Amino acid sequence: MASEIPPRRADSEAIQILATEHWSLLATRALTYQESLGRVNMFLTVLSGSVIALALVAQAAHFGPAFVSAAIFMLSVVFFVGLLTVRRLLMLNLDDYMWVVAMNRLRHAYFELHPELESSFTTSPHDDLPGVLQTLGVEPLGASRIGSLFHNLVTLPGMLGVIVAAVGGAIGALIAVGFGAPAVVVLLVGLVFFLAAVAVVAVWGRSSVRTPSPSLKPRFPSPKPKG
Repeated sequence: MASEIPPRRADSEAIQILATEHWSLLATRALTYQESLGRVNMFLTVLSGSVIALALVAQAAHFGPAFVSAAIFMLSVVFFVGLLTVRRLLMLNLDDYMWVVAMNRLRHAYFELHPELESSFTTSPHDDLPGVLQTLGVEPLGASRIGSLFHNLVTLPGMLGVIVAAVGGAIGALIAVGFGAPAVVVLLVGLVFFLAAVAVVAVWGRSSVRTPSPSLKPRFPSPKPKG
């Protein structure tokens, strides 16, 4: 007959297993950040290289039809790469959200073993959206629409989305210039292309948040506020 494991030894082994998984998740989050920064650097390299190339073409073509044709082609490539980069960043953000959910669940297990430690933590043991936002240090949704909008803009997908949208606006303006449109029409076409690109990025962002993996269904939701 197998001997029973002493409670203290069982708790110690459980904590060791949980801590190992916690460190593994931290390492995975670090890799996610590295890929995000690598994707951004790759896009900015493509963008800066294209701008330098267009400057050389402009000197040779004197901003004539040849320059407009080359600019539309090159900026279209940059725009395509930018859209794919934004899409990948949104996917990586969702991955990071999943890692934070996993760490919150581990923290919940820590508190089940040692509830007296809960007051020493500022991060959350709850795996729903409010718990994840608390761990990330992000303002809860609905607390301030202006604050939420500003936070979306300062994230990597939001910042890069604005740059990509500006490239899209430049493409629209160059197309209008190619057809000989007046300055006002060129400005309006560029603005329409810019807003259309911003709308695409915004839709992608909302869809990535609203369609999480079934494994992210909250198991330890945050307690409802009293009153």
